[in-house]
Amino acid sequence: MKKIINYKKYDTETATEIGAWSQGIAGTFEYVHESLFRKNNGEYFLHGEGGAASKYQEKIGTNLWRGGSVIIPLTPDEAKAWCEEQITYEE
Repeated sequence: MKKIINYKKYDTETATEIGAWSQGIAGTFEYVHESLFRKNNGEYFLHGEGGAASKYQEKIGTNLWRGGSVIIPLTPDEAKAWCEEQITYEE
């Protein structure tokens, strides 16, 4: 996914994925998937996507929703907090 936010380019294909988290079954209404990315310049962003009943839903009409996706720029502290909350590490 590519998006420009506040004159800055965010691209999931050129950034490095640091970690990911999913809940539910892909394709269902409640499904949520989030991936944390780091750009070459050190900036972080979150790519989130989900079904029609997820926090990433998009309204398409009166009482009509569909799945959606979004890019959210993060500060280094926000990226660290997301990792601590969502990613588990195996030793």
